[in-house]
Amino acid sequence: MPPASSHLSTRHTIRSEAPTGRGWPIVLLLVVLLSLVGWSYLTAMVVDMVPAMDMSEAGPGMGFFNAFNLFAGLPAEARAALAALCLPAGSTFGMPSSDMTSSDLLKIFLMWAMMALAMMLPTAVPMLRKYFSEISRKAGADARAVSATLAAASGYLTIWLGYALLATFAQWLLSRAGALTDMMAPATLALTISVLFAAGLYQFTPSKHFCLQRCWYPRWAFTGGRVHPGTGHGYREGLVQGWACLGCCWAVMTLMFAVGLMNIIWIALLGSLMAIEKTFPNRWLPYVIGAGLLLWSGFLTFLLMSGHSSA
Repeated sequence: MPPASSHLSTRHTIRSEAPTGRGWPIVLLLVVLLSLVGWSYLTAMVVDMVPAMDMSEAGPGMGFFNAFNLFAGLPAEARAALAALCLPAGSTFGMPSSDMTSSDLLKIFLMWAMMALAMMLPTAVPMLRKYFSEISRKAGADARAVSATLAAASGYLTIWLGYALLATFAQWLLSRAGALTDMMAPATLALTISVLFAAGLYQFTPSKHFCLQRCWYPRWAFTGGRVHPGTGHGYREGLVQGWACLGCCWAVMTLMFAVGLMNIIWIALLGSLMAIEKTFPNRWLPYVIGAGLLLWSGFLTFLLMSGHSSA
């Protein structure tokens, strides 16, 4: 293990470095555009749901969008009939049916992939910035630095697309078991409590903190700390950093099963929370998040056991 002074020196170096070269704005612009694609898709799903559905069924906070529902106050059957008459054909954009056909599974995977773009890709900006800075400084070629950094972003996204595939399978299983409603929200408090408890507990594990430290202070795995400008190397490094990010953030990302998978308010909140956690080193924040989740699950357990909730 390196001495503490060396570790602190490394931290200071990483914090003080800024991207060199003129290509970084290109990388940042593409990351922003991809993130906006994710947000646009998720927003379009919500906008499509508002006229025909009671948005409060999509999870906590989503009832706010009922104020924009032209058919609010009408019975569900009347809302559905008016939506079919007044809205464009195929107005269930992105929403899977309860049949869970192959087309529905594709919609679910696409939804999770868009969540990865909207929630996780922005959290990779500090890592990509560090990687670009290393390559640009050592290779002195903006074009190679840009291509290698974009390859790293692709490797990073590959890991989260793998998570999207697993999440799609988990959602299919939960839907088949009746644990999710047609609005992709928890059907019972038992699911919410279980997810909150598991996610809260994970915040205290060594695995969480090891992966979070790797997100704070990226280390390039395939070159013994040295960086080479190449798309192949960049993609491999993106995979490694993606694994670290997955180990850090999978539990918080999985909280979507507890608050509603189309709860765009919580998508924004959790995405911001993960970005803050990964960008600003603070050893207490993960514990605070974990304690909050455990207290939340405990409160819901109390409500369930005392009969205050029928869920």
